[in-house]
Amino acid sequence: MAQRRSPFGDRARYWFDSTLARGASALVGWMALVCLVIVVPASAVLVWTDPEAPAPLTGRLAQVWRLTGETLRLGGATGTPLRVTMSVLLALVALLYVSTLVGLITTALTERLTALRRGRSTVLEHGHAVVLGWSEQVFTVVGELVAAGANQRRAAVAVLADRDKTAMEEALATKVGPVGRTRLICRSGPTTDPAVLTLTSPATAGVVLVLPHDEPDADAEVIKTLLALRAALATGTSRPPVVAAVRDDRYRLAASLAAGPGGVILESDTVIARLIVQAARRPGLSLVHQELLDFAGDEFYLVTEPALAGRPFGDALLSYPTSSVVGLMRGDALLLNPPPQATVAADDLLIVISRDDDTAWPADCAELVDKSAIAAGPAAPARPERVLLLGWNRRAPLIVDLLRRRARPGSAVDVVADGGEVTVRQVSEAHARGGTGLTLTMHDGDVTRPETLRCLDVHAYDSVIVLGQDPVPGQQPDDPDNRTLVTLLLLRQLEESTGRELPVVTELIDDRNRALAPISAGADVIISGKLIGLLMAQISQNRHLAAVFEELFSAGGTGVRTRPATDYVLPGSETSFATIVAAARERGECAIGYRSRDSTPATPGHGVRINPPKAERRRWTAEDEVVVIGKD
Repeated sequence: MAQRRSPFGDRARYWFDSTLARGASALVGWMALVCLVIVVPASAVLVWTDPEAPAPLTGRLAQVWRLTGETLRLGGATGTPLRVTMSVLLALVALLYVSTLVGLITTALTERLTALRRGRSTVLEHGHAVVLGWSEQVFTVVGELVAAGANQRRAAVAVLADRDKTAMEEALATKVGPVGRTRLICRSGPTTDPAVLTLTSPATAGVVLVLPHDEPDADAEVIKTLLALRAALATGTSRPPVVAAVRDDRYRLAASLAAGPGGVILESDTVIARLIVQAARRPGLSLVHQELLDFAGDEFYLVTEPALAGRPFGDALLSYPTSSVVGLMRGDALLLNPPPQATVAADDLLIVISRDDDTAWPADCAELVDKSAIAAGPAAPARPERVLLLGWNRRAPLIVDLLRRRARPGSAVDVVADGGEVTVRQVSEAHARGGTGLTLTMHDGDVTRPETLRCLDVHAYDSVIVLGQDPVPGQQPDDPDNRTLVTLLLLRQLEESTGRELPVVTELIDDRNRALAPISAGADVIISGKLIGLLMAQISQNRHLAAVFEELFSAGGTGVRTRPATDYVLPGSETSFATIVAAARERGECAIGYRSRDSTPATPGHGVRINPPKAERRRWTAEDEVVVIGKD
C-alpha cells in the first residue's frame, strides 16, 4: 500500500523546525538570511528611486551595498574585495563584542532582579521584628506588630518563610491591610538554614518570633529553627529576645534550651485548652481575653510610681483614674493580685491595664467611692457543673483534665465523638482510676448528624464545647472548621426550635470562619491560631508579660474571672466604677471592667468594657457582671 505524501507546507515546516533544532548557529543563519532578504531589496528600491543616485550599474550596486552595510552595521565600505572583507570582519567583531557586553549586563540585571524578587537580599535594619515561619498566625502577629509600631518612626517587620516572596507580600497585603509607616519586608528560604536566617539580620533585631506551621512535625521544625538561629548568631554577639510556640508540652524543654536564656516558649495547646475551659465556666470570658491581648484596646504595662512606696497595695487600686492596677513585679517575681495590705516597695513595678504607657497617671480616686452602695453579703457558692463536649482533637484530653482538676463534687462531663477515637477511651479509663468527683461519660456518635444531637438534652448542660477534628497526616487537608460549622448549625436549629439560648463555646482554627459561624454575636469563640498570635505579639513587646499571662491562663492560679455585679454593689444602685474597685478590694480582688448584658448586641465589644474610668457612673443591674483578677 502506497504511503500518502505529506503536504508541502507540513514538510517545509518540519524541515524548518529541524534546522532550528541544530542550535544557535542555525538560528543565526536564518536571522541573517531573513535580514538580507528584507534589507537588500529595500536598499535597492531606495537607490533606484533616488534622483541623485549614480547612473552606472556598478555605482548603484555599490550604493546598495553601502546602505545594506549601514543598516546591518557591517561597515558598508566599498572598494577592493579585501577592503570590503576587512570592513565586514571588523563590523562582526564589534557586533560580537557589543552583543556579548549587552548580554552580560542583561543577565546580571536579570539575576539581580530575580534574587530580589525571590527575597534573597540581606535586611539592613536595627531594632526590627523578625518573624520566622508561616501559618495562619502570621497575619495576626504581623498585624499586631504593625499596630504596636504605629507610633515609631522607623518600625520594620521582616518575615522569613519557605514560600514565594511575591505570594507572601500579596497575602499579607490582603489580610493585614495598610501598614502605615512600618516597613514590611519578606524574605524567602527555609528557616532551618543558618545561612538563610542571616538574610533577616537577627543579630540586630529587637525580637525574633518563631511560628509553628500546621503540619504534624511543627514542634520539631520549631526546635530546628531555634537551633539554626543560635548557629546564625556569632559567638559573643548579643542575642535578641526570642518568642516561640510549640503544641506539645514534651517539646517545651528542648525548645527552651534551643532558644537560650531569655527565650519565651509557649505551649499553644495548653493555653487554648485553658481558655476554652475558662470560657466554658464563665460565658463571655473569651471577649475579655480578646480585649486584653489586642493592641487596639487596653493592655498590660509596667510602670513605676515612687509616691506609692511604703503604702499598701490596696491604695494603688484607687490611685489611677484611667488605669487598672492588678499586681506588682518585684525583680523577676510576679505578684498578681497580691493582698491589699501588702506593702509596695520602692523598686517595685506596678502592673497596670491602660490604653497606652503614657495614660497611666496617678490621682486619688477614693472620694469617688460610694460606700453605701457596696454589697455586704457573701459571694454565691460554686455549684456542680455539667459540660457537654462535642467532638475530639488533640486538645480534648487537656480540656477534660482541666475540668477534672477544678470540678465540684457532683460535676459531670459527657463526651460525644466518633467511636474510632481510641484516645477518648484511654482518657476515660485513666479518669476512672483517678477517683475524682467528676463523672466522665463517653457516647459514640457523629456530631454532624441531627439525630445524634436530638438524643441529647443539650439544654440540661451548663456549657457546650464544640471541637473540630485534627488534620489526618497524609491526606489532603480540608477546611478544619467544616465539621464545627455543621455542628453549630444543628445547635442553632435546636435553639430556634426550643426558644432557649445554649451556652456554647466554640473552637475555630481559621479566623475567617468566625463570620460564617451560626452563633450569636457575643458568643464565646476561641480562634486558636489568632489568640496564640496575639499572645506572642504581646510578649514580644515586653517579655516580662510572659509571667503575667502564664499566671492568668493557669489552671488554678490567679486569673480573669467574671462575677455577678450584685456580689459587689446593691442591685439597681447608680454609682461609679471606683465603688466596684473598692468592693472588689474588700474581697481580695482587682476589678478591671464589667459586662453589661442590656447592651450586649449593640456595642462593638458585646457589652464588655475593660478598664473604664474610675469616675464612670452607671446603674448596676442583676444581669451585669464584673470582670476581676482573682481566684476561685
